[in-house]
Amino acid sequence: MLDFDDILAEDGAVAAAIEGYTPRASQRLMATAVADALHQTEHLVVEAGTGTGKTFAYLLPALLSGARTIVSTGTRALQDQLYHRDLPTIAAAVGRPVKTALLKGRANYLCLQRLDSSLRDAAALTSQEASVLRAWRDTTDSGDRAEVSGIAEDASVWSRVTSTADNCLGQQCPFYEDCYVVKARRRAQKADLVVVNHHLLLADLAFREGGFVEFLPEADAFVIDEAHQLPDIALQFFGVSVSARQLNDVFDELDVSLRAVGGPPFVDALQSARTAVLQLREQAPGELGRHELAGLVGVNAQLLTLRDTIQQLIGQLDDMPDLDAVGEQLLERLVRLFDRLSIASAEDDREGLRWIDVSSRGLRVNMTPLDVSARMRAAIDMTEAAWVMTSATLAIGEDFTHFSDRLGINDARCLRFGTPFDLANRGRLFVPRDLPQPAAPGYTAALLEATMPLLAHTTGGAFVLHTSYRALNESARWFSDRPHVLDDRPLYVQGDAPRDQLLRAFRADGNAVLLATGTFWEGVDVRGGALSIVVIDKLPFAAPDDPLLVARSAWLRNEGRNPFMEHQLPQAVLALKQGVGRLLRDSEDYGVIAIGDPRLHSKGYGKVFIQALAPMPLVTTTAEACAFLQSFADVVAEEQTA
Repeated sequence: MLDFDDILAEDGAVAAAIEGYTPRASQRLMATAVADALHQTEHLVVEAGTGTGKTFAYLLPALLSGARTIVSTGTRALQDQLYHRDLPTIAAAVGRPVKTALLKGRANYLCLQRLDSSLRDAAALTSQEASVLRAWRDTTDSGDRAEVSGIAEDASVWSRVTSTADNCLGQQCPFYEDCYVVKARRRAQKADLVVVNHHLLLADLAFREGGFVEFLPEADAFVIDEAHQLPDIALQFFGVSVSARQLNDVFDELDVSLRAVGGPPFVDALQSARTAVLQLREQAPGELGRHELAGLVGVNAQLLTLRDTIQQLIGQLDDMPDLDAVGEQLLERLVRLFDRLSIASAEDDREGLRWIDVSSRGLRVNMTPLDVSARMRAAIDMTEAAWVMTSATLAIGEDFTHFSDRLGINDARCLRFGTPFDLANRGRLFVPRDLPQPAAPGYTAALLEATMPLLAHTTGGAFVLHTSYRALNESARWFSDRPHVLDDRPLYVQGDAPRDQLLRAFRADGNAVLLATGTFWEGVDVRGGALSIVVIDKLPFAAPDDPLLVARSAWLRNEGRNPFMEHQLPQAVLALKQGVGRLLRDSEDYGVIAIGDPRLHSKGYGKVFIQALAPMPLVTTTAEACAFLQSFADVVAEEQTA
């Protein structure tokens, strides 16, 4: 067995490869546990607090074990960081070449066929977009759109020059041999370690469940970082979903490709399908968000109409003689969408919850299973591999039941390593007393009046994190009416600019105030003095009328279980731990977490949240919190004058 006491020691191989490396006992223990799991082909769940160094603790044993490993993480940004920064560092410490590959979903890669088609369509691209894409096409080796800086990440052009599983021509594509997706998958098949994201991993597991050939390579081990996200993402991939945009996209492509040969019956059928989508949007609830389909009479009737019009359109395509490869592919794509729509809109709730998601960009019809634990366990067992799942937020105290139950891995070995940072001396949990209830008028103003005096006692900045956009807007108005509170500090509000741009500005200023919602609750890393206060407006319980929550709660009750204690409370505790984790990101960081929810004092379950944030001491007055920050400000001032 590998001796990580030596490898991760102060004078070990990792310290030699990484300037400023600090040995940590928890990192060595975690690395040993991961190595054991890989060797024994077992399941391991590890909660590793901020500062444990969990990335190195799983990469090192994975590379040294010789096991063919797939590492999955939560976002594309974390994929890039893992592959381009962390892996080369650990590979250097290992001291031997390792074949690695980065694999993303196909929508992240340039599709040469769709780019070629768009370049020939004068209306498809702007001149600037065409210029950037041509230059990139002629120089890129990977085709990964993360390389492109001249086009915004969320620009609509990407949907025209990348492919999906529905519109890919596969081996019939004239650019197949040069396809970047194909090349990326070939590299992955030859690699010792492949870095993917959770969406790609679960798409692969869902494909395997359906008996299709998987697109990830066979592996001896799977390591899931940011594993707290996996259960909710699994619900998506074992469910069914169809969006209005997906339907309109295939209608547009049918129009371009087949209008000339389809004749009036085809054109009429296509227009009927387009109209049915528009009328579905008109029938949908006006309020944005999730709505259960049961009881939405007009929506359900329109879904039947939509299915009928699509079926008629499919009949027109079936009757067309000599469809070319593009036409055949579009027909197959339309049939798949029809099948998914039929499942999602069928008036049968045995498979899961049928619901419609209404957003400013359109709508999506969904069927979401309420429990995927058996299917996830079957998918995991099918791999016959070791599975290691890790995150900073998996347990409620020492209890991993909520996480392991949702994935069907109750037999996994579970370990918890707290943060090595000195929370007891460098952090304070501030829960003001005598605030109104969160739903009361004036709550946001009362919270800010109790917490914003802290700004006068620190040179650092603050995050004010909200559980709703309504509260975010109330905070923005409060600061707008009281510019003196900021005392020349910059104020940033989520939505004013892209998230990464706001974060860069926040870090550079060093003393700013950022108002945000759940987007900034996880995956945000601000180290040093730029962040010394995090305010969380209230406990992050899911909205009580959320249809998925209502349906899962009913399912748990039918199983004889307690929905609040087994689902709502654990979900809220884990979400709160993510938000709190934004503050202390380094051993020299310090600061105050302010949570303005009086239920922490008044409800019996409040102590569950308090205990989850231990050993950070609790204070209940603004004066105590200000005094704590001032003590560090005095030390900083002394150091600057010394």
